[in-house]
Amino acid sequence: MRFGVLGTGFWASQVHAAALAEHPDAELVGVWGRDHAKAKAVGAEFDVAGYGDVDALLAEVDAVSIALPPSVQAPLAVRAAEAGKHLLLEKPTGLGVEEADAVADAVTAAGVASVVFFIWRFQQTTATWLQQAGRTTLAGGAGSWLSSLAGTPFDDSPWRKEHGALWDIGPHLLSVLVPTLGPVRSVLAGRGVRDLVHVICEHDGGRASTLTVSHTVSPMSSGIEVFVHGDAGRIVLLPEERAATRAFGVAVSDLMDAATAHGVHPCDAGFARDVVAVLAAAQRSLETGCREPVRS
Repeated sequence: MRFGVLGTGFWASQVHAAALAEHPDAELVGVWGRDHAKAKAVGAEFDVAGYGDVDALLAEVDAVSIALPPSVQAPLAVRAAEAGKHLLLEKPTGLGVEEADAVADAVTAAGVASVVFFIWRFQQTTATWLQQAGRTTLAGGAGSWLSSLAGTPFDDSPWRKEHGALWDIGPHLLSVLVPTLGPVRSVLAGRGVRDLVHVICEHDGGRASTLTVSHTVSPMSSGIEVFVHGDAGRIVLLPEERAATRAFGVAVSDLMDAATAHGVHPCDAGFARDVVAVLAAAQRSLETGCREPVRS
């Protein structure tokens, strides 16, 4: 399958393009960027063309992988789907339900395959954890991801600084809590110091989970904790660290499999839309101070 990468930042070059260039069954054809000079520079790293015209790249590929800010990604994903291209997307697929709906609807209307890169879902440790959780009667769970963007390649990311950890790393926690505990029906959210956010999620069947996220803690306070609990005790997820490129390679294979089989991937644009709906409800709750329903 011939792929084009849309984006020229760190994640686009060091994860998307790097994984595609190494993949045995995918061909990296070119890189597009809003800055043509950057697109050519990233393309040169992988010995492919850099494009300034997105339609010119779309004409040369079967699929695109997009590593751009959510509100830039969404309209380009719709454009690519309408052109009949399969989609490998980043989370979140929008910064509101309308954007995420537009992407999911375009995928359905075009009949293309879609996979959204919730990184943990493409790791074997998570697959094993989901199997264990699936054999257990669960009552609830919790996820905490405390981080510091300072000194990282994402420290100069305007959308992350504007919208905070809720929208950036909240999707990762939801990507494992939703399939284990069920759809989220309502949320209550509260703020802490800087961008720290706590969210209480009400799932189907009376189950509940809590999320805690921040991009602004002291580096010494950074860490990830995820677990679900039930009749078999506490089942702890230990995500693999520094394995993004390998996980992205799995996502590439999954997209190709879904495209070949005309199937629906568990982490498709529809699932990503439901994650965005939870985030949007949490954002409303932060503003109103009330429990907010999740838009179905």
